[in-house]
Amino acid sequence: MSSTTEEAPRAVSKMSLPTLTAMVVGGMVGAGVFSLPARFGVATGILGSLIAWAIAGTGMLMLAFVFQNLANRKPDLDSGVFIYAKAGFGDYAGFNSAIGFWASAVAGNTFYWVFITATMGAFFDGFGDGDTVLAVALSSVGVWLFHALIARGVRDAAVINRIVTVFKVLPILVFIVVLFISFDAGVFADNWTATGYGDLGGLDEQVRNTMIITTFVFLGIEGASVYSRYAKKRSDVGRATVLGFLCVLSIFALVTLSSYSVMPQPDIADTRQPSMVGLFEYAVGDWGEVFISVAVVVSVLGAYLAWTLMAAEVMYTPARNDDFPAFLGKENANGTPITALVVSSLAVQGLLAVTLVLTDALNFMLDLCTSLALIPYFLAAAYALKLGLSGESYEDATARTRRTETIIAGAATVYTMFLFEAAGLKFLLLSTVILAPATLLYVKARSERGRQLFTPTEMVLCALIVVSGIIGAVGLWTGRITV
Repeated sequence: MSSTTEEAPRAVSKMSLPTLTAMVVGGMVGAGVFSLPARFGVATGILGSLIAWAIAGTGMLMLAFVFQNLANRKPDLDSGVFIYAKAGFGDYAGFNSAIGFWASAVAGNTFYWVFITATMGAFFDGFGDGDTVLAVALSSVGVWLFHALIARGVRDAAVINRIVTVFKVLPILVFIVVLFISFDAGVFADNWTATGYGDLGGLDEQVRNTMIITTFVFLGIEGASVYSRYAKKRSDVGRATVLGFLCVLSIFALVTLSSYSVMPQPDIADTRQPSMVGLFEYAVGDWGEVFISVAVVVSVLGAYLAWTLMAAEVMYTPARNDDFPAFLGKENANGTPITALVVSSLAVQGLLAVTLVLTDALNFMLDLCTSLALIPYFLAAAYALKLGLSGESYEDATARTRRTETIIAGAATVYTMFLFEAAGLKFLLLSTVILAPATLLYVKARSERGRQLFTPTEMVLCALIVVSGIIGAVGLWTGRITV
């Protein structure tokens, strides 16, 4: 590779701590927060929601600490999600981590467009629930407008994301303050366990039913790690991850609790998505619908920007490290990973077309996005646990530090394993439907560099993924797996 292309990424950097933190917040505060009231209302009351946020908050905080610790222990590893899996478990595991993260970002970005047009459907019938021809057409225009923006340069888009993050968080804070001002003690008391509103199941079942949505809203926690190569200071990567997570956890928990303070649980459960719109309209009148709807569009567009940046970056970096085919590592004159960006935009465009035939496009894309993200999260946590148990990179650390970080990594690993079970077999099989054919990219990359395709262990893993992918594809074809 020429010296010009090697120097291009450095020319478009560097990101400060506030910008990196905004990437984390911008990635997490997207569509999910606006759907929280109804998603929680249909599953549980206040007590269950507090337990759910405590579990999800603790589990994801452990994962945030994992990314922070890995950034400090392995400062030479960039683009964390992909590279940690590769360093810990080999090239093929790293490849699947990168593909899983990329596919998750694509599914999430498709969800964002469906969510935006579903919001517009409250005002214009032609958009329906975000799955009409008009909705797909408008979304397609948006995909390529953002493509053109990002193609101008990664740093420019990141700075815009920082600005958008401020403007999209402010309406959410207004929502929280206004609903707590409208606090109804009687409604809040009745919503404590919601036992008088029908059978929601036991408390454990209620909490379990919120796990997918709590996981989805925290996707993006790795945003600073993905952009570690752009950081002014390596130590800022870990700080941005934890700071961004704590900010977002506070916002999400307060949105949920404030919703229970003004409206009975059954009414919250029946509120049209995005449910924050209906709650705010209930509290302040008709203008509330427009106010939050505008916030939805701004917030989701900001999150789409952040996730498109991450998707392109996670395709580009493995290509530069010889783990993806070389064509995915090409840049344009602005230092943007242009080929990876084109592939990502085309993939979103393809999934938008698929929404026309899905039964419930909104929730399907949400669940698929979440399930795919669990692969890189689990592998990163497992790598941190491996380092702690083996002692690698802890030569200069105290025994207490090593023990503490190992316990954190173990907790994060167990939490991500629990999320696999919560996601269910259906979406695990659908994940392998994507991973199996993607292995062709791995084979091409290895062939380009004249490397051995698979080790014996990787061959077994590949066979397992391919067989699972075939089972998933057959399930889709026969209707045993419905979408």
